[in-house]
Order: sequence, then C-alpha cells, then structure tokens
Amino acid sequence: MSIFQDTVVIITGAGSGIGRQLAIQAVAKGATVIATDINEGGLAETRTGSSGDMTLLRLDVSDADAIKTFADQVIPTLNNRRLILINNAGVALGSGPFSDTDLDDFEWLLTINLWGVIRMTKEFLPYLQSQDRAGRQAGHIVNMSSVLGLAGVMNQSAYSTAKFGVRGFTDVLRMELLDTRIGVTCVHPGGIKTNIAINARVGKNSQVTDALLEKSASSFEEMARTTPEEAARQIWHGVEKNKARILIGSDARMIERITRLFPTAYVKMMRKQIENVFATNR
Repeated sequence: MSIFQDTVVIITGAGSGIGRQLAIQAVAKGATVIATDINEGGLAETRTGSSGDMTLLRLDVSDADAIKTFADQVIPTLNNRRLILINNAGVALGSGPFSDTDLDDFEWLLTINLWGVIRMTKEFLPYLQSQDRAGRQAGHIVNMSSVLGLAGVMNQSAYSTAKFGVRGFTDVLRMELLDTRIGVTCVHPGGIKTNIAINARVGKNSQVTDALLEKSASSFEEMARTTPEEAARQIWHGVEKNKARILIGSDARMIERITRLFPTAYVKMMRKQIENVFATNR
C-alpha cells in the first residue's frame, strides 16, 4: 500500500524551495497536505503549483506557543490517519567567523533551525506513538539537516551547530523508536538551487556586507546543482524505503565520505573549497 494513502503530511517551510516541492509532490501522490510557513505569500504560490487536498496555515516555528497552538488545532483533525511530519523550515545567517557572530543572531537561527524541529516533534510524537500502540499505519518523522551537519565549516558556526544538532536529535529518536513502526529519517542536502543563501540574514556585528553576501550567494548558486524538485523526489523515495539517512547530491555524498574517512583531517582538506563559498568576511 502506498505511504500516501490515507496519510496526512505536515510540512514546515513549505512556502518555497524543497518544502514547496515536497508539498506539491505529496498532493500529487494522493496525500492530504498541511503546508505551513511564516510567508503566507509563498504558501499561496505553493498551492498555485499543485492540485489536490492541501491546507495552508501560517506557522512561525520560532514561536513555541504558536507550535503548541498549531498542534492543538491539527491533531484532532488527523482521525487516526498516518502522519508524516517533515521538519523542513530553516534560515541562514551571514555573520562571518564565530568571533564576529552576535549571540542574539546565533540564538535566532538555533530557535528556528533546531528548536523548531525539536518542538514540532515533541508536539506530534504522542500522536505517532498512540497510532503505533493501536497497531495502525506507521507514521514517519523527517528532519532536515544539511551537509553542514556532516562537516563543520568556517563562517557557518550557527548553521553548522543547528544542523549537527538536528542530526544528533534524529539519531536519538531513531534509537528510542527502534521497537516501534515509526520511521525516522535525517536528510542531508548538498547544494540545492533555493533562495536560502540570498535570503540569509546579515549578522549585527559581522563584517559581512550586502555585496559580500551577494557574492557568497552567487558562488553557492554556481555550486548548487540539484533542483528542489529533484531533492523532494529523492526525499520521498527515501521515506518510501524507510531510509535512516538521505544524502542529496554528489557533493553531499563526497562530503559524507571525506568526513567518515578523515573525521578530523577534513578540516584542513576542505578549507580551500569552503573558502570559495562561505568565506564572506573577505
């Protein structure tokens, strides 16, 4: 039986990029989709690109109370259907080296990219567990990490910290849920052609100018070879196969291999390549 049959898919950050394509593809496969984002205009564009059962709800995942209210609103409507929760929402920060990174900016990013994942999971995990105990259709949690959750890179201290946190949190969930039928997947995209780099917030105390940020985004665009459509296709394929980890793009596979074979030496080995993309303090 298709994982999309009698299934509700909740996606954060569905107003653009990978989140939008995950929503569009899930609806096309017959799922009921609850697409959320802080950007209501982006959500409207997501609906324009799809046809099917899709509900649009504004949700700010940096707001703990908003997440709880959202869960209280949505869970009674699930009606014992399979739930696939995709924690995709994320932001970027152009702050230069950690020494120049304002801790308020650091906390802002962690609140969205890490705490958003944790809080959404905390609210919906009891529903998934109750469904499992009742012997109903197995649910799934999909958490979006990054290649920067495999390798810590210069000038991305907040982002790497958050994505390593997502990776660790997801591993913990997978171990705790081994004796259940709840799937747990961590996604590590490489360079994806989305607007996350160009939309990065410029840090308060950083030396990163708008021009440098634009240059970095341009370098990232040249490196990014995977489209959001292809990334979403690979994620859904991985969820259908109940994969624990999904690496998207040849760059993600290369970085995973390097960090696995050279867990400390990769810092020196990869520095030049990383400077070309993320060294926006030059």
